[in-house]
Amino acid sequence: MTATFRTLVFWFAAAWVAAGFGPRLTAAEEFQPGAAAGSTASTALAEGLELESEQLWGDAIRHYESALRTWEEDAQLRQRLLISRLHYDVRRRYDDSSFVDAARRLPTQQALDLYAEVLANIETHYVEEPDWAKLLLHGTASLEVALSEKAFRQQQLADVPAERIEAFRQTVHRYVISRPSETRFDLRANAAYVAGLARQELGLSGTATVMEYVCGAILTLDPYSRFLTGAQLDETFSNIEGNFVGLGVELKADTDRLAIVNVIPEGPADVAGIVPGDSIIEVDGTRTDSADPDHVADLLRGPENSYVRVGILGADGQRRDLQVQRRRVEVPCVENVHLADPDRGVGYFRLTNFQKTTTRDVERALWNLHRQGMQQLIIDVRGNPGGLLSAAVEVADHFVTRGRIVTTRGRNARENFDYVAHDTNTWDVPLIVLIDGDSASASEIFAGAIRDQNRGTLIGTRTYGKGSVQGIFRMQSAHAGLCLTTAKFYSPNNVAISERGVAPHVTVQPTYIAARPTEDGRLATVEDDAILKAALGHARDSARLSRLP
Repeated sequence: MTATFRTLVFWFAAAWVAAGFGPRLTAAEEFQPGAAAGSTASTALAEGLELESEQLWGDAIRHYESALRTWEEDAQLRQRLLISRLHYDVRRRYDDSSFVDAARRLPTQQALDLYAEVLANIETHYVEEPDWAKLLLHGTASLEVALSEKAFRQQQLADVPAERIEAFRQTVHRYVISRPSETRFDLRANAAYVAGLARQELGLSGTATVMEYVCGAILTLDPYSRFLTGAQLDETFSNIEGNFVGLGVELKADTDRLAIVNVIPEGPADVAGIVPGDSIIEVDGTRTDSADPDHVADLLRGPENSYVRVGILGADGQRRDLQVQRRRVEVPCVENVHLADPDRGVGYFRLTNFQKTTTRDVERALWNLHRQGMQQLIIDVRGNPGGLLSAAVEVADHFVTRGRIVTTRGRNARENFDYVAHDTNTWDVPLIVLIDGDSASASEIFAGAIRDQNRGTLIGTRTYGKGSVQGIFRMQSAHAGLCLTTAKFYSPNNVAISERGVAPHVTVQPTYIAARPTEDGRLATVEDDAILKAALGHARDSARLSRLP
C-alpha cells in the first residue's frame, strides 16, 4: 500500500473489463459502411449491431472486445464498443441502489463539486495528458445514452413524453459543440449549462445530468478507469483488505445463471451446503434468466447478518431454495497448499489474488511446505486477476535475490518508481510458475520478474496483458470513489506488459479452467490438468538432471 497523496489510497493493479473509445459518440448514429466494408471486420460489426439492437449490451461488449483483438485499429468497432459500454454502465448504475439513493439526495451544486474534483484528479494523476474537449464529448455522449435507456427514464423522467425526451437527446450535443472546452473549469461550466437546459426542457434533475458527465468522462478514459459508487468503493476496499460481507462464493456469469466456481471454506455458502458446480438462478425473487446477471449478483450483497433467499440449481438438475445469512468472510488468497509430488518434494499452491494478506499467507505456505520436505515449488497464478502492486512486489521479493522487480512510469513524476529486490529472506528453491490468459496485472508483475530475472520457469499460455496501475481515490465531495490509471508498469528488462502479456518458457494449452468441478462434483485432478502435468514433468526432469554427475 502506498498513501502518496491525500486522496490516493492504494496503488491497485487489477484486471477490469476491457473497453475501447472512438472519435464520435452519438448513440443515435446509424452504421455507415466505411473502410471495413467488404471485409471480415464489417461482418463482425454487423453482428455486434445485431446484439445492440436486442440491447444485449454485455454480449455486445464481449463481442467487440474479441473482434478488436483481430482488428485493433478499426475505429468503428472501437466506437461501437464504447457506446455499448456506456449503455451497460447506465444500466449498472441505475440498478445500484447506492448510486440511485446518492443521486437522489445529492444537490446539483454538490454534484458539480464532485465533477470538479474528478476532473482535478484526472489533471493531476492520470497517466496521460487529458483531452478536455474529448472528455466533454464523452460526458455528453453518456447523457445521450442515458436518455435512451428505460431504467434512466423510469427513475428520472417517468412523466415526460417519450418524444420530448428523444428530441432533446438528439440535439443535446449541439448545445456544447461550440462552447469552450480548453480547461477543466470550462467542463464544469458546460455541465452546469447542460443541466440547466435539461431541467428547463425536460424537468430533469440537475444532479442526474451532472452525474452522466462524471461517469462518461471517467469510463471513456481507458479500459480500467471508472467511477465507483459508494457501495463499489466499500467493496473495493473490502477486496483489498481481504474480507467482505457476503456469502463467500466466487461467481461466473453465464447466459441465464450465475455459476458457482468456488466456495470459501466455512463461509455462509459452505455452511448452507452450496458447492462448486451449483448455479444461482434466483435471488430474492429476481430470476437470473430475466435480469442482468450483474444486477442479480448485486442482490447478494447486503448488511452484515441479514438474510438473502437464493434459488440453487444443482449439478444434478435439482432445485433447492435456501435462506443464507450474509456474514463477514475472510477471502483466502493462497489455496491448495500441498506436496503435488511427495516423492520428489514438489510443493504447490495457488495464488488467487494479491491483497494485503497475501505476503503473510505466502510465507505461511512456504514454511508449511518446507516442513513437509519441499525441494521444488510450483506457484499457480492462472486465473489470478491481480490486486495490490505492493503485494506482487513483496511476493516476487521472496524469490528474487537482487535487481529490479518492476518499474512504474506515469505522467506525474511522483508516480515513477523502481521496485528492487532485497537479498534477505529469499527462498532459493527451484521455482515453476503456472500462467494463462486470465493471469493479469499484479500476476504479470510477479511472472515478469521471475522470467526476466531468470529465477524460474513459466509454463502455460501468454498472460492477459494488463500493464497499468490504478490509484483508488476517495472523493471528498460525496461518498464515492475514482479508480484512475496513474502509471504503466514494465518488467525488469524494461518490457511493457500492456497488450503483450508475459510469454511462458514452455507453452501448454489448458485442458480445463483452474478449479472447475467435474461432472460428479469433484475438483479436477492432476490428470485433468495438462499445464500442471507439464509442470510436474519439468520438475521431475530437473530433479533428475541435478543428480547427474
